[in-house]
Amino acid sequence: MVKYGLDYTRCRWILPLLLGIGVIFGIIALAGRGWLESQTLPYVQRASLWESCRRAAGGEWMCESLMSYAWGRAAAATYLVGFILLVICFALAIIAFAIDTLRFNFIRGIGGLLFVAAVFSIMGLVIYPVKFSTEIEMTGINMFSWAYGFGWTTAIMEICLGFFFCCLPNYEDQILGNVKPTYFYSSP
Repeated sequence: MVKYGLDYTRCRWILPLLLGIGVIFGIIALAGRGWLESQTLPYVQRASLWESCRRAAGGEWMCESLMSYAWGRAAAATYLVGFILLVICFALAIIAFAIDTLRFNFIRGIGGLLFVAAVFSIMGLVIYPVKFSTEIEMTGINMFSWAYGFGWTTAIMEICLGFFFCCLPNYEDQILGNVKPTYFYSSP
């Protein structure tokens, strides 16, 4: 991408595209019911960020809201704040890359905001398993499952894209084509 510059049509939209993928992963994590699931038979427990469900003897699922716990509200709120900041960064990245003349300080600000989003997301992702495993009685062998993994993938993408957005302005001259080529051949 640096070789051709951000004016190269196919490379210009890579960063907003990656942020969009991060937003999709965040939506999957927020809506998914697979934050915690029973690993072995009988499958008696499953949980999302919002509720915990246990299978009764008759085979029906009985669910209780995690919002009745202070830690459940804290985990949901911090992860939701991180997700909202990610959506704001996505919108700002689309605006930044749609403008013909790039504002590199604006791009660095998006990177800083992505780091803040990552901090909030990680706080929610750490609060949830620690408090869930100590506060709620679990039966059998349970595992943190696919939706929880999507949450961590979103947080890792926020960190990596934050570094990329912060480091991109260091290559401003190369991106804009303001650097003279260096030739290693000298005449005798």
